[in-house]
Amino acid sequence: MILRLFKGTGPGVIFLISVTLLLLWAGSFINPATEQAALYDKYPLPLYSLLKTLLGNIPYAGVLFSMIVVAVIAFITVSFNTADFFIHERTFFPAFFYILLSGIFPGYQGFNPVIPASLFLLFAIIRINDVYRKAGTASNFFDAGLLIGTGSLFYGNLIWFMLIILIGIAIFRSFNIIEIATSFIGLLAPWVLTFSFYYVFGKDPGSLIPLIKNNLAGLPELYLFSTAEIVVLALISVVLLVSFVFLLMSMNSKKIKSRKTFYLLIWVFLVTVALYAFVPSVSVEIVWILFIPFSYLLTHYFLFIKRGLFREIFFYLLISQILLMQILHLF
Repeated sequence: MILRLFKGTGPGVIFLISVTLLLLWAGSFINPATEQAALYDKYPLPLYSLLKTLLGNIPYAGVLFSMIVVAVIAFITVSFNTADFFIHERTFFPAFFYILLSGIFPGYQGFNPVIPASLFLLFAIIRINDVYRKAGTASNFFDAGLLIGTGSLFYGNLIWFMLIILIGIAIFRSFNIIEIATSFIGLLAPWVLTFSFYYVFGKDPGSLIPLIKNNLAGLPELYLFSTAEIVVLALISVVLLVSFVFLLMSMNSKKIKSRKTFYLLIWVFLVTVALYAFVPSVSVEIVWILFIPFSYLLTHYFLFIKRGLFREIFFYLLISQILLMQILHLF
């Protein structure tokens, strides 16, 4: 019954998604999370540092800002599908699942740089996807590089997602050195401007070097998963695996652009997992990026799977486990 309500496209669905957002973030306003010491807080990069100053280091202001950005990301995921129609159905499911997944780690619902960085990455993905069968698209890849470079001024490890631009070129275009070069120029441009800004306004540009080094190669404190988090992650892993297999099985029935879009999203997922596994400075905060492709995988599965019983069981288990995480965080 609840699944059917969220499958709609009317104003009522937007209301339900908004209520879901408020319910899943209410606990962070009542009991603001205290994260383990993170590298990005010890060594804040320029835009993250500026944002912290603007918000006055007030926990409630940080939670509110993060919740608003999560809402924006959620509805842009819907807009992306509406514009490109790669799921072949107009739905608010991507927004619902992104917001639902945002409740998995209450400890990361406070202010952190990965959330605004995720917004920049999503815009970059959209720009990459827009090159399909278009001439003169070097500017798209420049824009994508510019967006990722800007996002990396919040969260340094976003810079590794330059790989997604190169993969996007391989998926949507034939090899073109100009497009590769322009994407690197776009990536470097925000950093060149930042170093220049420091120099012009009398700040030491060299002070950025240790910030970059620690954000990209530092060792954060080990995140210890609770028993409840392990149970939830085990369930989500099963749902993810089922959703992934279902997508691959139905890939041949999709239009060419839809397939390419899903391939790009799968690569975003794989690169994110690889960063968590192999880059020492990446910790659990990377889930905010992981939730973007994951929300589309879940949307595709819950929209098109024909076996209603398994779909309903997965759906209700997912909701109940995430609500449980919120309750445990509160009490």
